[in-house]
Amino acid sequence: MKGLFDLKEVATYFFRKKDPNRKTNFNLRAMHTINKISILMFLAAMVYFVIKHW
Repeated sequence: MKGLFDLKEVATYFFRKKDPNRKTNFNLRAMHTINKISILMFLAAMVYFVIKHW
């Protein structure tokens, strides 16, 4: 159960260093950008929900 609520992965996703040995392309950058936007929108919605229903 503890592993389900480990938010370390989410927090470190935004502050990772780029690997210089890894080849990047537009599709990979676009995917990570969309993932970051969706995580931020989800967290903002959760904050809104908590404030609205508290």
